[in-house]
Amino acid sequence: MRRALTVLTSASIIASTVSMPGSARADGGRVAAGLVGGLAAGTLLGAAIASRPYYYAPAPVYVEPAPVYVAPRCYWTRGEPVWDDWRGVWYRPRMQICD
Repeated sequence: MRRALTVLTSASIIASTVSMPGSARADGGRVAAGLVGGLAAGTLLGAAIASRPYYYAPAPVYVEPAPVYVAPRCYWTRGEPVWDDWRGVWYRPRMQICD
């Protein structure tokens, strides 16, 4: 919003100086008044543009490295004997063992 207001203000100042050209004679100090007014307007616009907030980087933070993941060692073997009523036999099912 501030930037838009600054651009609008500077555009209106430029448009007003272009639309009403004055003579370059030093009658009654008009040139000095124009020079002082231009410097004052430039100072105000420069101050408005320069008053933007500064960016400050956040403080450094120590981050511990993630632990190294070691996949478990797994193997397949036969388990304890189990009675199967449907087939009427004992069998040893396969089991996966992981360390």
